[in-house]
Amino acid sequence: MKRIEDIGDLAVGYDLVIVGAGPAGLAAAAQASELGLATLIADENPAPGGQIYRAITTTPVKRHDVLGEAYWQGLGLAEALEASNCDYAPQTTVWSAELGRDETGKIAEPRSFTVGVSRAGKARLVQARRLILATGALERPFPVPGWTLPGVMTAGAAQIALKSSGLVPQGRTVLAGSGPLLLLLADQLKRAGADIVAVLDTTPSGNFKAALPLLPDFLRSPYAAYGLKLFARTRFSLPIRRNVLELRISGEECVERIAFTQSGRPVTIDCDQVLLHQGVIPNINMSNALGCGQHWDMSMHAWTPTVDEWFASSVPGIAIAGDGAGIAGAPSAAIRGRIAAIAAASAVGLLDATTRVRLAGPLQAEAARLSRGRSFIDTLYRPPGNVLRPADPATIICRCEEVCAGQIRDVVRQLHVQGPNQLKAYLRTGMGPCQGRMCGPTVIELIAEQRGVPVSDVGHYRLRTPVKPITLEEIASMPQSEAAKNAVMR
Repeated sequence: MKRIEDIGDLAVGYDLVIVGAGPAGLAAAAQASELGLATLIADENPAPGGQIYRAITTTPVKRHDVLGEAYWQGLGLAEALEASNCDYAPQTTVWSAELGRDETGKIAEPRSFTVGVSRAGKARLVQARRLILATGALERPFPVPGWTLPGVMTAGAAQIALKSSGLVPQGRTVLAGSGPLLLLLADQLKRAGADIVAVLDTTPSGNFKAALPLLPDFLRSPYAAYGLKLFARTRFSLPIRRNVLELRISGEECVERIAFTQSGRPVTIDCDQVLLHQGVIPNINMSNALGCGQHWDMSMHAWTPTVDEWFASSVPGIAIAGDGAGIAGAPSAAIRGRIAAIAAASAVGLLDATTRVRLAGPLQAEAARLSRGRSFIDTLYRPPGNVLRPADPATIICRCEEVCAGQIRDVVRQLHVQGPNQLKAYLRTGMGPCQGRMCGPTVIELIAEQRGVPVSDVGHYRLRTPVKPITLEEIASMPQSEAAKNAVMR
């Protein structure tokens, strides 16, 4: 592996550019290198691992029992990248990808992409014959009254602090929400010494009944033993409160307490930290901006990129691997990354069709095995309507532009707004630095509620490049051809 410290050291062109160094990206890079593709893997983090294996090679947390056995499985993927011939660019943002065009403006054949990357205040354009987007998942927004107070974080953010820096929340800590990650993080933090005063489970009581017919399939899945072990370990070691509704965080200048109802009774707990989590959904921002088709996935209640059995998107030359193409967990993400890399090698002529099928066949069977039981998890932890569509009109939805739920409902109702892109014109929702990552899922829920239609009829934000903010200084730092310089001077 060649570690790129200066963006000027990037090659002019690659067979394959991979966006993201989580399990899918790491596995894809190692597989692509093994098959002979000139590969660049670019990632915004300072070390490989993504979210689930974050800081796997640099974490100061050395006690294996704190982060758990599943976390340390990521070492193998990091070591495979280290042994590869890839270019690895950490702390690097991929902000655009455009199809190459000829002098007339038509898409050039064979297809290639011009990929915009930036690092340390400098930007460059590199050429790629294929792209694999391994952008992973993001936490579903969980807006509740008071969630913008200092002392409130997402569970994922707390996990980043723990894995990257060994930091543990100080003082009385409450975790609230739903999903396997909530219990996992609570267990990790408790082992690391955090004072967990409550775990507030918002999972609707009726979800288990709906998921029960799917339980046999889950019990045959590779995740069953791990999940049941975690449930058994935390059942008595953590102060879990179930059937929680109507969360409300309050305090003068920071978090002081959290109020809720449990089984119809009002409860208040004094606390210093609140960690919120309501499951994860695919991070579609980059695939969306590059024009990849999306579909509404009812099982996850989220927009998801449409891919085929090789994880190819609707845009020729772009594949989407890992949880960015549907939530299935880290082991599955790694397998899907390898399949996408095999498909890329075939597309650029390094593998014939027979070899492609021979190499990918066992991996596709493993991917199917790893997906078993996922429907049970999705059904069990399906978020309730009061989480997806906050009732309190004062609840902030778009943190970038400070737009609250009442404003969105009023504008949609009074101006007959049809979708989130029209709403931008009135309230600027989705136009801040996060580009809708924090508000998009909630905005479309509120629009659907006011229109009285399914969320799938509302659509999603239409995004354009740059996918991530880029400064004028970075743009100016890009090398310019003589023709471009002369065109400006004329």
